Amino acid sequence: MNNEKTVSVLNDLLNITNDRIEGFSKVEDKVWDTHSALKNDYDQMASQSQTMKSDLIRLISEREGEVDNTTSTAGAFHRAWIDVKNSFTGNKDESTLENVVFGEKAAINTYQDALDSGDLCPESSKVVSNHLHHLKSSYAKFENLEELN
Repeated sequence: MNNEKTVSVLNDLLNITNDRIEGFSKVEDKVWDTHSALKNDYDQMASQSQTMKSDLIRLISEREGEVDNTTSTAGAFHRAWIDVKNSFTGNKDESTLENVVFGEKAAINTYQDALDSGDLCPESSKVVSNHLHHLKSSYAKFENLEELN
């Protein structure tokens, strides 16, 4: 197993996890006035992201890799788009939560690609697979927002 490839893939996952954390920080408290049933799930997702971040940093460090504790360029563009969109949208609550769903789907795709790449060592694959399970579970709770309205 190529250690450099493993570290590179883990850093990509760290970037998307940091994107999630940044995205979660953009959700305004007033959203929960309308969608109070989702607040606990959302808080759990935000907390889980911090745990995932710690796991990834540990794996990278154990492989003596350099930790890239930044966000992705795509994530930065998406957050900027959210800000622009929200400034013109009448229903910011719905738009904000739809962006949570979009971000979760992007994270799921990135984690799945990492597992499919074959570039992860067995321990990393196990951790990433566990993270993917949590991402899919979180996504399932938010993907049907239309039904909540």
